[in-house]
Amino acid sequence: MDALHFLGYLFDLDGTIYLGEKLIPGAGETIKRLKSLSKKIVYLSNKPLQTRGDYAAKLTRLGIDTRPEEVINSSLVMALWLSREAPGATIYVIGETPLIEEMVRAGFRVSEKAGEIQYVIASFDRTFDYRKLNIALQAIKKGARFVATNPDRTCPVEGGEIPDCAAMIGAVEGTTGKKVETIVGKPSDVMIRVAVDYMGLRPQDCILVGDRLETDMVMGKRAGMAAALVLTGVTARESLKKSDLQPDYVWESVAEIIK
Repeated sequence: MDALHFLGYLFDLDGTIYLGEKLIPGAGETIKRLKSLSKKIVYLSNKPLQTRGDYAAKLTRLGIDTRPEEVINSSLVMALWLSREAPGATIYVIGETPLIEEMVRAGFRVSEKAGEIQYVIASFDRTFDYRKLNIALQAIKKGARFVATNPDRTCPVEGGEIPDCAAMIGAVEGTTGKKVETIVGKPSDVMIRVAVDYMGLRPQDCILVGDRLETDMVMGKRAGMAAALVLTGVTARESLKKSDLQPDYVWESVAEIIK
């Protein structure tokens, strides 16, 4: 089926639109073509290391004009989800400044006092250390809930991969003996609902394009939308052959959308 017949396009970023500071070849032309056809576009990222404005600025700098509202990352989704579950809760964040600031803007109080903490939030954190792990342990022992932004084991970068949020989740689970209760990022239906609501479309009118089977493709399939795997990120054809999950489309890159 022609990949241009969809009304909405949900794009993963790392490994799909860019790697590091370089656009995937053909990505800019593809987005420009879709916009010329009045397609609705959102960009999805499990990475909470930058604000939505930062992501939009990066895409614009790389040649894809983007507004912050077109970016949906796990920081935003966590803030929206927890605002429904426990508005104004006291939280402890294993994470970096952009996520903490997103949660504060949403009305949450951040604390390091175990007896006050109602939710421990684990996320991709390059500053993770023993002190943070101990605060999480003490809070959870006193009854805090344990949630996380995303389940990714690694994050693709130029030249390979680096540890992602699953490493922080694993450390907390290992020391507390408690499993994470909710993960709001891909492949959670929480994130996909935020994206679809923003576009004002039905899932069946959309296609999700990403580089990971276990997050991007699973989420698209669960939501009832088409799913397209690109081979520019972490998934190779060999892995795809061994997987029970088969995408609707398999492309060498996003450039194939307009070929």
